[in-house]
Amino acid sequence: GLLRSDSIPEVGEDAAATVSMAETLSEEQEDELRKELAKVEEEIQTLSQVLAAKERHLAEIKRKLGINSLQELKQNITKSWQDVTSTTAYKRTSETLSQAGQRASAAFSSVGSVITKKFEDVRNSPTFKSFEEKVENFKSKVGGSKPAGGDFGEVLNSAANASATETIAEQTEEETH
Repeated sequence: GLLRSDSIPEVGEDAAATVSMAETLSEEQEDELRKELAKVEEEIQTLSQVLAAKERHLAEIKRKLGINSLQELKQNITKSWQDVTSTTAYKRTSETLSQAGQRASAAFSSVGSVITKKFEDVRNSPTFKSFEEKVENFKSKVGGSKPAGGDFGEVLNSAANASATETIAEQTEEETH
């Protein structure tokens, strides 16, 4: 049935192992198989020798042409890269990534424009203008003869100092009254 006692031989297994125990060979068949085995082994030996000779010849030709292992590796990598880049999957992936990059770039540009516009809107708003005027007036009262404008940090520092000075002056006036 489903479970058979004789196994299916793997590729490359010894020919003698494939003969089932129940099967007996005649002396003539066994001699024939031994001759065939010797012939195949001899062919393999000959092919190995021919291959070794061809590899030596190849190495000699490369040496004469000045081709070394590093150059071969470089050529193999270049060829492999060309093979990869010519595949449909690579082309599709490359196109998709390119489109995604363009979309991301456009989105970042759009966000930057929106932020710049919002800052301009805030700077041009009446509230900011009023605050800016108050800071300038305050600065001119406290700073005296310094020219208008200057570093925003300096304006805030002088406003803070002036506020502290003004508070002290108010407290002094209250104490004297």
